Amino acid sequence: MSKGRQKFSKADRRQHRAELRAQRVAAKNQSFVELVQSEVRPETQRKPVAPLQARTEAQGHYIIAIESAQLTFGVGPAGTGKTYICAAMAAEALSEKRIEKIILTRPAVEAGENLGFLPGELEDKIDPYMAPFMDVLHERLGRGFTDYLLKTGAIECAPLAFMRGRTFKNAMVILDEAQNTTPTQMKMFLTRIGEGSKVVVNGDPAQKDIPGASGLADAIGRLESLNRVRVVHFGREDVVRSGLVQAIVERYEQ
Repeated sequence: MSKGRQKFSKADRRQHRAELRAQRVAAKNQSFVELVQSEVRPETQRKPVAPLQARTEAQGHYIIAIESAQLTFGVGPAGTGKTYICAAMAAEALSEKRIEKIILTRPAVEAGENLGFLPGELEDKIDPYMAPFMDVLHERLGRGFTDYLLKTGAIECAPLAFMRGRTFKNAMVILDEAQNTTPTQMKMFLTRIGEGSKVVVNGDPAQKDIPGASGLADAIGRLESLNRVRVVHFGREDVVRSGLVQAIVERYEQ
């Protein structure tokens, strides 16, 4: 028997290096899984999330509409809970595996500006626009799990212009600030609806920042009578953000 160190062939060394790399990747993956699981389990870091409940009559109609219709329009002033409710319902549907994906979008127009005025890459520009959704998803799903779903593509945020050519399947799709769409953009968006999907379109016609006709008002006028479409109108009496916000809305509507 030969003495000294055992000699390995090149193939053996390659195999050994591959096994070491696989072990390191598995260890990293396990650590990330444990992080995500710690966010998901209610008995660890996450606080218990209260069941979603309507605070006004209009919110109750809105929840029922989203549950029963394939396309729901939520129309009314800021602070009425439109964004919160639909994002919370989307989070619940995804966590219960009733859908495979959440798609969040809004037109790249906000208070007279557009994405070109914001610094950074596209992802950096999208973040401020999607912050209202992210706040709700972090609350309902946990920050770690939400970040994981974003990385795996189960939650997607994109400008409305990026929806062209897509088909929404087994997803809940939310279009916010829809008063800033043109009729052409709205038609493009609504014709993406595929099997197993629900679409929620929110907006306030009084806060339109674009010239010409609004795609939101145009779509409601055309589609409101369809069987699988629901339109829920919110008023200033439905503002739940704060008493001051309700007073501000009232003064601006005078």
